[in-house]
Amino acid sequence: MRQMLFVTFFVLSFSASAIVIRDDTDDAKYRLQPAEFPALADMPGEGHGVLIAPHWVITAAHAISWQTEIKQISIAGIPRAVEHVVIHPGYKAPPPQLLEQALASWDWTLFRVLLASSDDIALLKLKQPVTDVAAVLRYEGDDEYGQTVRVIGKGATGNGVHGYEFSSAHRTELRQAFNKVSSADGRWFCYLFDKPADALPLEGGSGSGDSGGPVLIKADHSWLLAGLTSWTDLQSSGRTPGLYGQISCNVRLSHYQQWIQSVMQDKPQ
Repeated sequence: MRQMLFVTFFVLSFSASAIVIRDDTDDAKYRLQPAEFPALADMPGEGHGVLIAPHWVITAAHAISWQTEIKQISIAGIPRAVEHVVIHPGYKAPPPQLLEQALASWDWTLFRVLLASSDDIALLKLKQPVTDVAAVLRYEGDDEYGQTVRVIGKGATGNGVHGYEFSSAHRTELRQAFNKVSSADGRWFCYLFDKPADALPLEGGSGSGDSGGPVLIKADHSWLLAGLTSWTDLQSSGRTPGLYGQISCNVRLSHYQQWIQSVMQDKPQ
């Protein structure tokens, strides 16, 4: 079962990774000190979330739904008790048989259809407000297409030439990378991991272990939370994750503003 969860996380970035980087750029340039983004939440084992209000952390539903219970998460290295979890009612967990078929045939068509129709978002309410870390403001626009995004995570890492192994660690060092949104509509916005000739100086993509982590857009000189790392399209880059050409899709928060507000006001719809 653990292996199945691991592969699912990878395929979806349902534990999307800790930043896959350019092969011609020093990894040190991608490293980020935790103090530079203290609002990052670490889920138990793997996966992330983001503090968006003193009592509230937002994450990808798949990053926590595989666990029977979430009692505690970590923010800025400090354990924080969780009062309750609210998973979007439209979240659809992939059935095991569909995953088995995709792994056997490497035809992910129906798997992608399921993912695309799922609401991969959840909120965690903390028992005590976080007063030592500032919450991240959300991006209010719906014009993500063509914009440069900043992706942060601690998951698996590799480079665009070699990718990384399925068995790679899902929690490593904190990294950031940048990319340009290539499509945006409805639940998702996505980006393509380009080869160096077409890439940003610190271009990167998601991999296994970053699910629920922040995807940020800069506005008014501040990086605002526009999305959450969710899933990668394996067929876009072959059977090895993290290669150039990989497409990563992210939960588009502009699509969920009303739901987020209703949950935080304890009036879920």
